[in-house]
Formats: sequence, structure tokens, C-alpha cells
Amino acid sequence: MMIIGCDFHPSWQQVSWLDTETGETGEQKLVQSAGDAERFYRQLPAPALIGMEATGNCHWLVDLLAELGHELWVGDAAQIRASCVRQQKTDRRDAEHIRILLQEGRFPRIWMPSSEVRDLRQLLLHRYKLVTIRARVKNELQHLCLNQGVQRKHKLWSQAGQKVLRELPLKPWAARRREDLLGLLAMLDQQIDPLDRAVKEEAQRDKMALLLQTQPGVGGVTALAYVLTIGEVSRFPRGKQVASYLGLIPREHSSGGRQKLGAISKQGNRMLRMLLVEAAQTAVRLDPGLRKEYLHRCHQKPKAVAKVAAARKLAVRLYWMLRTQKPYPEVVRIESSPRVPLVGAS
Repeated sequence: MMIIGCDFHPSWQQVSWLDTETGETGEQKLVQSAGDAERFYRQLPAPALIGMEATGNCHWLVDLLAELGHELWVGDAAQIRASCVRQQKTDRRDAEHIRILLQEGRFPRIWMPSSEVRDLRQLLLHRYKLVTIRARVKNELQHLCLNQGVQRKHKLWSQAGQKVLRELPLKPWAARRREDLLGLLAMLDQQIDPLDRAVKEEAQRDKMALLLQTQPGVGGVTALAYVLTIGEVSRFPRGKQVASYLGLIPREHSSGGRQKLGAISKQGNRMLRMLLVEAAQTAVRLDPGLRKEYLHRCHQKPKAVAKVAAARKLAVRLYWMLRTQKPYPEVVRIESSPRVPLVGAS
């Protein structure tokens, strides 16, 4: 069996291999554009064990190795680097270090989604990017109105508000900017609408997403994004680990018995974190328990802090719903108990 450590880069990859039957080792630089990587992996006898750090722009390699019958392990980049004591860092040493971790059984493997899940994530990501652009276009139109002394806020997007916007007396270049922005807004609306329908259809087909939608304030977009991002819920023994995974816990720099907390770490999926904050603002209006905690925290902390705290609470509750397969409101009675077993656990 071949064990291969791969230091992946968008243009090339450095590999270090070991043949466990003969003990032979070697290394090679594979240039992607020249087709070296595909030729190298195709000539390997399957199944080979290949390890690499978690990185972007590598989906083609993941799909290729799956097609060829090889086993790919993706590892935590920070833990891989922390396990190397040498101060010298090169591509050759990185590839060899990954290969040694695989040999010794110390490779910090992480969960990887399937190709179907990755494709559904692209649907959510594409919608999120277009919605972000649309929000920026709307903000620019709001500024045009404010510079003319007109403040309509969300009412600017009503039929009456649109009439006011189009009838504003603007100078030539400002008027040109208004027309271009309105054209962009119409085009984005046309592109986002079918994406919204596709997301809702996928959320209706996924039983886990349907379960999460029983929580007030959680719609199809948030539920589907949560299911696709969290993946196998058994990866997280506790709800606190889910909050940490999503970047909803504070940074901490404590020493000498003195605790010092900062802002949230934001070390997670930015899109899901934004969706949870938006969903939490709706949930605090519809869920009595969340509303009580939110209002209590507003007396002690700024409202923005209370919103993020509500999003963290919501993220942990959704985790418990997946873990116990209990819908709202049954999950409220058990979410704080640490002794609830995993679904299917013996």
C-alpha cells in the first residue's frame, strides 16, 4: 500500500510517498497545468492513502482521487503545523511531515462532506453572495435619497417609495448612477428569486432541515445551511463545541487566575453565522424563552451583544434538535441536560 503526504498549492503540489511493502520512499513536485498530478495518481495501485492539509481550490483533486478509488484524508492545518517542532518550513518538509503523521497514526483527520453536499453548499454560497451584492446596491440607493433630504428606510422599497426615488431631482451623473443601480437591483432580484425557490425545495426534501424548521424563526435557508455546515452531528459531543465551531464564542486571553474575554472569535462559517444572527432576531419575537433571555441580557449588555448571544443559544438548540431528533418545543426541556445520549448510540 502507498502512503502519500501531499503539500497542495493551486499551481503545484509536493508529494512524499512510502511503499509499505518494500519500504521504498520518494518525493516529487507535480505541476497541475502540465497534468503531472493526474498522471501520478492514475498510475498508483488503488487504494492508496493520501493525506493533505485542509485548503481551498482542491475539489478537483478530491473528486479525482474518489474516482480512482484512493482514500483521501484531510487534516487540520493548525494541528499539523503545531506537531512539527522544526523552525524550517519548506514544501518538501511539509509533505514529508504529513506522510510521517499518516505512518504513525497521528494525522489530525477532519470530517469531509460528500460531493453532493459540496454542490448544495455552492447553491447556498451563490445565493449568499448575490444577496450581499443586492444589499450593497440598496444601501447606495438609500444614500442617494439621504443626500436629497429624503429618508424612507425600508419603505423606500415599496411602490410609493420607488416612485419617490425615481422622481428625485438629480444632476446628470447622479441620475445616471440611480438608473444603473436600479437596473442592477432588478437584475439581481431576477437572479435571486429562482435560487430562493431552489433552496426552499431542497429544505423541504431534507428531513433534518424540516426538523429544524419547527423552531420559530428558522426558515428553509437557515435550516439547510445549518445541516450542510454541521454535517455529522456526532462530531460534536457538546453544544459548546458547536458554538466554538461557528465562531460564536468570545476570544479568551486569561492567565494567572485572571480571565480576560474579548469579542467573538468569528472562526467559522461566516454565512451561517450571519443567518443565525438574522434568525435569532426573529426567534426572540416568537419564542418566549429566547425572548426572556434576550430582554434580560439587553439590560446588562449592548443590544448587539444580546443578538449574538441569542444566535449562540439558537445554534446550540438546533444542535440538540439534530442530536436527539426532537422538534420544538420538546427539545426545550432537554437541551440543557448533559446526559442525553446521541441518537443511535448504544
